[in-house]
Amino acid sequence: MRGTPAAAQPQVEEFLAQLRRHIAAREVGSGISCLRSQIQIIDRLDPLQDNAARLVAHFAVWVDIGYDGLQRLNELLKRFEPRYRSRLSVADYIYLRMAEGMVALREEAMQPAISHFDFVLGLGEELNDEFLVAIVYFWKGRCLRRRGEYDEALIYTCKGRDVALKLGHLGMAAVMKVLESWLLFQQGKPKDAARISHEAETVLAETDDYVTLGNIQSFYGRMARREGQYEKAIERFERAIGLYGKRDPQHPNLARSLANMALAKREIAVQLQRRIDQDVERHRKTPLKPGSKGTAQRTERRERLNCLRREALQHLEDASAIYSQHPNHHGAGTVRLNAAYLHLDNGDYERADAESTSAYRLAQEKRDSILMGRARILQCMIENARVEEEINEGADAGGHARRALESIQEAVDLAKNTQAHPLLANAYIWQGITHCNSFFDNPDAARESYDLARSYCKGSQSGHLWQDLQTLRSRILRKGTVDPNLKAWSLGAVGDKTFQQITEEFADIVIPRVWEREGRKVSRVAARLSISPKKVRRILDRVGRRKRS
Repeated sequence: MRGTPAAAQPQVEEFLAQLRRHIAAREVGSGISCLRSQIQIIDRLDPLQDNAARLVAHFAVWVDIGYDGLQRLNELLKRFEPRYRSRLSVADYIYLRMAEGMVALREEAMQPAISHFDFVLGLGEELNDEFLVAIVYFWKGRCLRRRGEYDEALIYTCKGRDVALKLGHLGMAAVMKVLESWLLFQQGKPKDAARISHEAETVLAETDDYVTLGNIQSFYGRMARREGQYEKAIERFERAIGLYGKRDPQHPNLARSLANMALAKREIAVQLQRRIDQDVERHRKTPLKPGSKGTAQRTERRERLNCLRREALQHLEDASAIYSQHPNHHGAGTVRLNAAYLHLDNGDYERADAESTSAYRLAQEKRDSILMGRARILQCMIENARVEEEINEGADAGGHARRALESIQEAVDLAKNTQAHPLLANAYIWQGITHCNSFFDNPDAARESYDLARSYCKGSQSGHLWQDLQTLRSRILRKGTVDPNLKAWSLGAVGDKTFQQITEEFADIVIPRVWEREGRKVSRVAARLSISPKKVRRILDRVGRRKRS
């Protein structure tokens, strides 16, 4: 014994056992109630008493789960001054490093957090506590995910899951499966991701772990949004918000879902704006008569568009208010970015630029490569919009064009440091659009960017990313009568492509043009080229030329 009162020690051991049981079963409400009712044990904790460091480690787990005690945890760690730490056992020192790693994770200091977790995992045998080792594997996986290192994040997450399953803690394992499903989705395996997420949801549905259940709904929403199913995404985000609110009406994850919902509504607004613009262009020569059905429909669409934008901005204001109470650089930066998109859509380049710059600075403070890359892509978009505006007004667009290119080149470099393929695809798309703008007018360079973007868009033929890729493709085709690939092939320049790849790309170029010349009739294309209508439809779908039902 190290000075622990004899009567107090059984009390600490029972407290630890209770906290551990609630963690394993994901009995979140019971665990938080247990902490609140016995918080005096933690407040009176002596650094040298038996199980002190072990209790700190378990308290750190509960702070991560949702107990509002980060400040108390920091104060606890300060009690373990160097003069005390030198007298701790190896196992007790490992427990402290685990808690310090969780604090770093909460403070978005990913590299220091990983250093703490590596120390713990490197001495896992000394700890002789597989229960906590499983959690450390999971925490390291979360750190790696935030850095965009998805392959390695999946390895550590699955290690934690396997240990939890081995111990028979299905609830713990289910929480880890939620992260596993997200990582699989990022690797382009949506079916596996959905299956594993459903497995986790089935286990956790019997618990009151509302935060993790909310995370599952949020994940479904992000899947739907990437697939272009924006109404479905909004429905999922609303469910997530309801679940988070059961635990805490001001929970930081609730703010994240508000920001995601705002983005989904923005994307619906973009589609609606596109339809309005097409309608205006169609009736330019023959304007609609006042009071006609077409005029009423246009007015209704504009009202819906304005409503969507107002709602999206309100969601972002609400999210920002939550982040002001629970500071989070990544979350606050995302809110800024989403607001910038809305201002850009509305033609307010100054506010869009200010918001995106603010997001970049927030990301830079935490070396958040993914958020920094997204901010630079958005700044490229803003500068490209200014290029077209300046040229249309007869002004010098060179400065904006160069800033657009500088921004997108930095975005590409940042994205390359991660395994976030959608981010890299988006960066290459906007690199191509920049090469193709009215100032640079370089379709050959744009084609190179298009090919790179397309290689990272495999398996995705819906959503805004795919639409932007098709926008880039159409701009390249408009820039010259001869496709750059056809030019290269005529000179024997095929790079490292196989004959099959060249054949597929040739079909992607030729079939849509024949389809246009044949009055957009699949049967005529099939008859003229002696191929099956099914193949014609498949190629047209692949290049995004046919409207999907």
